[in-house]
Amino acid sequence: MERRTFLQLLGGGFMGWSVLANRRIQAASLPDASWKKAVNLNMVKADLSLREKFQLLQDLGFDGVELNSPNDLDRAAVVDARDATGLHIHGVVDSVHWRKTLGDSDPAVREEGREGLIAAIEDAQAYGADTVLLVPAVVTADIPYDQAYRRSQAEIRRVLPVAEEHRITIAVENVWNRFLYSPLEMARYIDELESPWVRSYFDVGNVVTFGWPEQWIRILGHRIAKVHIKEYSRAKRDAEGPSAGFRVPLGEGDIDWPAVRASLQEGGYRGWITAEIPGGDARRLQEIVGRMNQVLDL
Repeated sequence: MERRTFLQLLGGGFMGWSVLANRRIQAASLPDASWKKAVNLNMVKADLSLREKFQLLQDLGFDGVELNSPNDLDRAAVVDARDATGLHIHGVVDSVHWRKTLGDSDPAVREEGREGLIAAIEDAQAYGADTVLLVPAVVTADIPYDQAYRRSQAEIRRVLPVAEEHRITIAVENVWNRFLYSPLEMARYIDELESPWVRSYFDVGNVVTFGWPEQWIRILGHRIAKVHIKEYSRAKRDAEGPSAGFRVPLGEGDIDWPAVRASLQEGGYRGWITAEIPGGDARRLQEIVGRMNQVLDL
């Protein structure tokens, strides 16, 4: 979409919908509300300035945004966009954890990964966020599972003083990294670190191919710091391959959303729920707001 057309859309009938959406989300975002909605900034696919992207998300009814870090953004510009729009930056995603893994056999690679995690923690504090999402290790033919387990825990322990100093929680995510594929093991991995600054970033869609998210939520319980949502279809997985399972609209796959909501509520989860799905322009983001409201019953 051309920038001029895009901005005209914001100023026209689209904003009428936005006002209505805002009224609904504001009611769900009062201080005693359980959940707040967000997306990653990279999901905004529009030729807009940083501040305009923040404003768009605010106008659409999102409560906050998540940024990747380390990044090439000017920190002052990020803070300015936050303050000018009132859109909260709730979390940061470590942007080097897949390439510079904390479980790597090469100490130099682990050091780079550790430095990346520290940089993300520093950015998170500057942005006013309270978590950094971390993929702790990736198991490969050359990185055995048990070694990845021990090494990644050791590296996280080295960063814990920094996390505590900056008051940023390191939130370990469940992803397709051939590691921590059981909620019991994820809970054990976190508990063994013996720190309130390490918790879980639970991704609902990532576990569907080999489990049930409502069970993970119940088992992880108080360890859950943040939640990512995406959809998954086992039928598409079986027909087209594992990754194809994600290519289904939110709310139209195999996730039992009432069960997920019930598990979150029963566990007392209060906080951010961030969509991690293909983004787009204003209309696409508008659709995402609606689908999030639908599956979360907001």
